Amino acid sequence: MDLQDQLKNLFPDHVPANEPELPTEDKTLWIQAEPMICKFEKRKGKPTTIIEGYTGTDEDFKLLAKELKTKLSVGGTFKDDSIIIQGDYRDKIMEMLKNKGFKVKRVGG
Repeated sequence: MDLQDQLKNLFPDHVPANEPELPTEDKTLWIQAEPMICKFEKRKGKPTTIIEGYTGTDEDFKLLAKELKTKLSVGGTFKDDSIIIQGDYRDKIMEMLKNKGFKVKRVGG
C-alpha cells in the first residue's frame, strides 16, 4: 500500500487539486567584459579561494556562489561583493567559470 492509497483511506472525500507545476526558471547570469579575479588566501591558517570583480547584480552573484558551492560540495559564503569558498579550488572554479562564459584571472601563486 503506497502513500496515495493510505491518504485515500484516511480522507475518502478529498479530491486532489490538479495544480500546474510552476516552471523552474533557469536564470542566465550576466556575463561581463572584464575578468573576474580568483585568488587564494589563508585565513586563520585555513586555505580559502576568493572570487571578486563581478559587476552584475548581487542576486546573480549569490546564485553563482550557490552553484559553485553545490558543484564542489564545499562550504562558503557571499559577503562584501566576493565569494569565499573553503579550500583551494582555484583550478576547478576557474574551469567552471570559463565554461559558463566568464573571463577569469588567477591572482597569487
